[in-house]
Amino acid sequence: MIDTPTSQNAKQETDCKITVSRNSAEDVQQRQIIVKLDGERIGDLMFGDSVTREITSGHHRLVVDNTWNWKTVEFDVAPGEHAEFRTQNRAGRFSWFLLFTLGAGPIYVSIERFL
Repeated sequence: MIDTPTSQNAKQETDCKITVSRNSAEDVQQRQIIVKLDGERIGDLMFGDSVTREITSGHHRLVVDNTWNWKTVEFDVAPGEHAEFRTQNRAGRFSWFLLFTLGAGPIYVSIERFL
């Protein structure tokens, strides 16, 4: 295959990656986190897991959902960039009490981008 300017541009556009990891020491380590990129489910993360996908450059929408609540992050990726995010489930103010006494309670999901 001959590298034409058009094929080089197409390669640059898809030469991006996104990684979402779930490895924070502050994570309560309960419930899965569903990861969706631009409306497509790309993984379910348990504590210690991560998911990496190739993506095109440009604007994207990342949603993390633990079936209790969700967070949405919109971001841009430049050609050749590797966007990295960390997500976690965290307990609210009274969550530990409810988890201990009832075995269930509200767990909140959060996400942040590594720069």
